[in-house]
Amino acid sequence: MLASRTTTTLSSGSGILHPRCVCQRSLTRLALFSTRVGHAQVSYSNAAIIHSLQQWRHQQRRYLSTAREPNEQTPPLPPSKLLFRALRQGLSLRPILSAFRGQSLRSLFRQSPEELVIAIILLCVVAGISVYVAYAYFTYFQSRQFTRFPPHIAKSLRRALYYSNYAPDPKLALKYYKIALEQCSEAGLDPFSDEVMGLKIQLAAWFEKIGSYRNSIDVLEALLRDCKKWVEVMEKSVRDGLVDKAGRLVGAPKPQPPTTEEGDEPETNTNPENLWGKRTRILGKSVGISVKLGELYSDEHVLQGDSAGEHLVWAVETVLKELQRRQVEGVKEGEGDWMTPEQIGGALEALGNHYESKSQFYLSAPLFLQAISLSPPNSCHTAVLMNNLAISLAQQPVQGPLDTSKISQAGGSNVAARPTRSTLLASARSWALQAQKTAEKIQGEDRTEECDEACAVALCNLGDIAAMAGDIEEARRRFNESLSLSRRIAFEPGTVQAQEGLQRLSTKSSTEST
Repeated sequence: MLASRTTTTLSSGSGILHPRCVCQRSLTRLALFSTRVGHAQVSYSNAAIIHSLQQWRHQQRRYLSTAREPNEQTPPLPPSKLLFRALRQGLSLRPILSAFRGQSLRSLFRQSPEELVIAIILLCVVAGISVYVAYAYFTYFQSRQFTRFPPHIAKSLRRALYYSNYAPDPKLALKYYKIALEQCSEAGLDPFSDEVMGLKIQLAAWFEKIGSYRNSIDVLEALLRDCKKWVEVMEKSVRDGLVDKAGRLVGAPKPQPPTTEEGDEPETNTNPENLWGKRTRILGKSVGISVKLGELYSDEHVLQGDSAGEHLVWAVETVLKELQRRQVEGVKEGEGDWMTPEQIGGALEALGNHYESKSQFYLSAPLFLQAISLSPPNSCHTAVLMNNLAISLAQQPVQGPLDTSKISQAGGSNVAARPTRSTLLASARSWALQAQKTAEKIQGEDRTEECDEACAVALCNLGDIAAMAGDIEEARRRFNESLSLSRRIAFEPGTVQAQEGLQRLSTKSSTEST
C-alpha cells in the first residue's frame, strides 16, 4: 500500500516522470519483490542492478545525441577559405593594437618597461624597412627606364639588372641581357633608339664591371660600327636628294604625333623626330662611345694605345667637323642642338690624357687649353684641367718633334717659334697657381672633393716646377704644404707624390754636397 500510494502521488504531481523517480520506483519494487520471494532465492544482486541502470542511461544519452545531430552538423569549410581565415588571423593587427591601448600599454610598461621600449623600436624599424622597400620598388623597378619598354622586355631587363647588381650571377645576368635584346628585335623596336642603344651600353658597362674588358670592347665596337653605317647612309641619301628640307624621305607620309592615353601626362616635345634630329642623336652617341673605347683600350688590362688614339682622334675630329658644318651650312630643320660645351671638353680632355700618357706633351697642351675654355669657371674639374695643362707645359721638351699638322688638328693653333725652357716653366707655374686659386675660391654646393684634391696636386706641381727651375727651398716648401693637405683630406696619391718629391730633393741635395 505504501508503494502504490507513493506512485499515485508522483503521477498526480506531473505528467512526466524524472529518471531518478523511475529508478527509485524500480528499486522499491525490486526490494518488495525480493522480500516476498526470499525463500525462492531469486533476488537480484547489487551488481546486476547497477549494470542495468548504466545500460539504461547509455541508451538515453544515445537517444539525446541522435536527436541533436541534424541541428548541430555543419558542412566542412573548403581549404581555400580555411587558408584565407588563417592568413587573416595571422596578419591581423588587432592583438598588437589592443596591446597598445591606454590601460594595456601602461600595464605593459609597468611590468617590463625595457622589453616594451625594445618592441616599439623593432616595430618602427620594421615599418621603416617596409616603407623603404615599397619606395625602392616603385622608384626603381617601376621607373621610366623600365616602363618605356614593353612589359615582357621590361621583365627580362629587371631580372638582368637584379642578377647584375643585387644578387650577382654572371651567367644568369648574361642570359637575361641576351633575352632582352632578342625580345627587342622580335618586337620590332628601332635598333637606333635610345632604349635599345642604352641597353647595349648597359651590357658593355656590366662587362667592364666584372672585368671582362674584351667583351665590353666588342659590344661597343659593334654598336659604333652600326651607328657610323647609319650616318653614312643618311648623308648619302641627302646627297642623292632623297631627303627633303623637312628631314623626311621624299614621298614618305608625314608621321603623326604620338597620342597619349587618358590619364597620362602629355610629353613636352610631341614633334616626331626627323632624319636630321636622328642623325644628331646617333652622331653624339657615336662620339661618346668612341671616347669610352679610347679609355678601355688605354686601361692597364688592355694596353692598346694605338687603338685608343684612333678612337679618341676620331671623336675629336667628328666634334670639330660637325661644329664647322653647322657654322657653314646652318642648323637644319629639326636637327636640334649639338653636344654641350662640357661634352666637347670631355672629348678634348680624353685625347689630351692619351697624348700625356705617351709623353707627347706638345700635343696634349693645346687640347687641355681648349678644354679649359669650354669648362665652366665655377667647376672643380676646371682646376684639374689647369693642373694637367701646367704639367704638360713643364714637361714639354724645348727641342722636340713638333708636328704642326697634328697640333693644328688637335688644338687648332700653329707654333710660330719654339718657346724657351724658362718660358715654358713660367707658363706652367702660372697655370698651377691659377688652378690653386680656382679650387680655393669655389664654395657652396659647387665645391666637391675634387677641389681639395686639385689644391693638393697644384701645390705638388708647384714644387716640381720650382725644382726644375733650381729653387730648392721653394720646392721643399710646396711639397710640405701638399703633404700636409693630402694627409688632412686623406688623399693617398697626393701624399705619395709629395713624399717622392721631398725624397728627390734630399737625394739631389746630398749629391750636390758631395
